[in-house]
Amino acid sequence: MSQQPALHIRDLHVTVGEKEILKGVDLVIQAGEKHALMGPNGSGKSTLSYALMGHPNYKITQGEVLFQGENLLEMGPDERARKGLFLAFQYPMVIPGVKVFQFLRNMLKARRGRDVSVKEFRKELNEKMSLLDMKQEFVRRYLNEGFSGGEKKRHEILQMALLEPSLCLLDETDSGLDIDALRIVCDGINAVAAKNTDMGMLIITHYQRMLNYIEPDFVHILFEGKIVKSGTKELALELEAHGYELIENEFRQPAQV
Repeated sequence: MSQQPALHIRDLHVTVGEKEILKGVDLVIQAGEKHALMGPNGSGKSTLSYALMGHPNYKITQGEVLFQGENLLEMGPDERARKGLFLAFQYPMVIPGVKVFQFLRNMLKARRGRDVSVKEFRKELNEKMSLLDMKQEFVRRYLNEGFSGGEKKRHEILQMALLEPSLCLLDETDSGLDIDALRIVCDGINAVAAKNTDMGMLIITHYQRMLNYIEPDFVHILFEGKIVKSGTKELALELEAHGYELIENEFRQPAQV
């Protein structure tokens, strides 16, 4: 395993517009570890994922982020992706007129920095689709056009399988999935992780249900822009039983009079 953490965040502050959303996040993810990030709406979970990927609307005003020992904040979004940082979107974009096959091939060429022949790519694609139990006609469709919620999320996991990233940010991958679709998507994530044991993972979710399928090494609670509590999977079960009111009562400061 790598001696450097996959991701090391120190005192990260992020603003969107004029509003500060993240107010000093600290987090370390070692290679191969699975971390779950939970918290109520508006706590900053998705803000963290977009800021890490370099979205221009998310301004980092303070702090440091090291990705495998390198300063992530000095890299553009494309360089971050080429270095092995991957974001699975909560709401994947529909791109009419672009075939899934061509999109995935160009994506892989960008990651590797060299041409990938059709023969080479097709062999790798077939291997990954077999791993995820996906049918061949899937890649002949237009990108996310007419896809169900489950198909969109499985396509994200197919991208992850091909790119073999060092660190995956899964931004509410369970959003909009029924029970069967969630199980299929999580089985795919587990299959990719089993093939890439050094791959770190940050699972951003509201609910414990996804963690029934993907067992995290650590669970963190993000509340009002800071990680206020960390633990094992039992922490997620505690939240499921008592709700986020438990966190609000414990960590919200009383109003000043």
